[in-house]
Amino acid sequence: MGQLSERRVLVTGGAGFLGTHLCERLLRDGCDVLCVDNFFSATKGNVLHLLDNPRFELLRHDVTFPLFVEVDEIFNLACPASPIHYQVDPVQTTKTSVHGAINMLGLAKRVKAKIFQASTSEVYGDPQEHPQPESYWGNVNPIGPRSCYDEGKRCAETLFFDYHRQHKLRIKVARIFNTYGPYMHRNDGRVVSNFIVQALRNEPITVYGSGKQTRSFCYVDDLIEGIVRLMHSSDAVTGPLNLGNTAEYPVLMLAEKIIELTGSRSQIVLHPLPVDDPQQRRPDITQAEKLLDWRPQIALEEGLRRTIAYFAQILSA
Repeated sequence: MGQLSERRVLVTGGAGFLGTHLCERLLRDGCDVLCVDNFFSATKGNVLHLLDNPRFELLRHDVTFPLFVEVDEIFNLACPASPIHYQVDPVQTTKTSVHGAINMLGLAKRVKAKIFQASTSEVYGDPQEHPQPESYWGNVNPIGPRSCYDEGKRCAETLFFDYHRQHKLRIKVARIFNTYGPYMHRNDGRVVSNFIVQALRNEPITVYGSGKQTRSFCYVDDLIEGIVRLMHSSDAVTGPLNLGNTAEYPVLMLAEKIIELTGSRSQIVLHPLPVDDPQQRRPDITQAEKLLDWRPQIALEEGLRRTIAYFAQILSA
């Protein structure tokens, strides 16, 4: 592998929400970036501004099929991450997590690359332990409508650690908690983007259940910093590591804060809670703090202001 400035980096799912931010960060760090996406839930518009960069390359490819390229590092982010998108074709969602992991691990083994897996807080299911430490094995329904994503990501973690043990692969696994910011899909069904779009349009804001269920919200810049620090950490640090914000808020409070920040005339409307929707979600980030010297820096209100500005711009275009 060459010097830091010469790293050849593959980002699968690179035109998605997190992938776009990661590609931008890697380019700023002087890497050559190969962005791979099949555009199932991502949009090419996210990365159009990067196409003129001579260090950036875009390839339409589905990770459920093998990929033969020469790279030093792989960030495997490919998988629809919102329930609306991953439930459209649940079989393909599972394939993306499982076959995608097998193909990217196979590539990493062949070219001796270090590989990062974007896992998820959903591996904890509807947790009976709070906050969730990495040692908690989770409470997951294996046959429910969310299982294609939850169990697909759990199986991907299994594959990563088996490749690490069996083939001595250098792996990094992060369990990503709720993240928000620019480049989120306006119709992805996640609470922050949903609420902001509805508020900006003065439409009813749909809150599921009583709104008392809690989430922690991490601004995307903080998350990307954590991912980069994990990738650059000692090979002994494999993870899985929780990456997220420890500040916990009821969903109803989030809706009220977004109405306030947008000056919206929207009213909050309650709908039935979806099947297997977790009641609590907050990471224990003790390990990330200790091993990466990482903790989120951007408060919810500041992050929401930046995200609102982004959506106001694209909705007016």
